[in-house]
Amino acid sequence: MADRISSLLKNYESHISLPWAQMASSEERSIFIIYKPEDELKLRARVGEFELVTQKYDHPWTLLDITDSFASWLAGQDYAEAYFEDPEYLTGNYQYFAEELVDQLAQQIIDQQTDQTAVVLLGCGTLFGITSVSDLVKALAAKITGRLVVFFPGEQEGNIYRLLDAKNGWGYLATSIKG
Repeated sequence: MADRISSLLKNYESHISLPWAQMASSEERSIFIIYKPEDELKLRARVGEFELVTQKYDHPWTLLDITDSFASWLAGQDYAEAYFEDPEYLTGNYQYFAEELVDQLAQQIIDQQTDQTAVVLLGCGTLFGITSVSDLVKALAAKITGRLVVFFPGEQEGNIYRLLDAKNGWGYLATSIKG
């Protein structure tokens, strides 16, 4: 029996090998690769295999790893020390972080993407409790001409996605790929 990541990779290849429809909304051009949160390290160790499969079908790969984004943003804040002493003061600034993150990610891809590029988002789990992954994905997907591929640690039922198996989720029209 294949392990979960191998199964996920196989299912991803089956999807990415199909021709891409050009007349689709940004949400419909998004692809969620859904995996169990406990498989995070296994998945990260094999992200290169997903890249190879994507490139095999002539789709350029652009990886956006947001794992350290919040820590980097916080370290650059004028009041970072005060936030560490009293984190409640930081809560009101989460929206600024999210907006700046979308702008930063868009700048990384704007000149190098085509309608065949897979822009890949890794590290969504690190945003849990800080900002809305749904808002980030919607805002970023609108700036991508190819496909937004989101590595998503959580679950999906119908069109409802739950990050890290949280109780609440959000509706989204992306294609989901499971292992």
